Amino acid sequence: MAVNGQAVLENVRRYRTIASLCRQAAAFRPHQRGSLLEQAHAWEERAVAELEGYFSASKSASETQIARRPHYAPARREMFVAA
Repeated sequence: MAVNGQAVLENVRRYRTIASLCRQAAAFRPHQRGSLLEQAHAWEERAVAELEGYFSASKSASETQIARRPHYAPARREMFVAA
């Protein structure tokens, strides 16, 4: 399944927004701080995994396209001297 780059960036933005909200909540809820910071860390990891997945998929797709290109021998250019 091909994923649009814009969709990936939107997902990453959402994940990081949720992580930020968890960190903000941790600042105001000291009794839940540990749990909220763990959740923030999990959302950040999800954002990184989304980006890594997208770029590794696009890298492998571009490598496949490069491998499918025909390989031509370089043209030999010789100078002809008119006598």
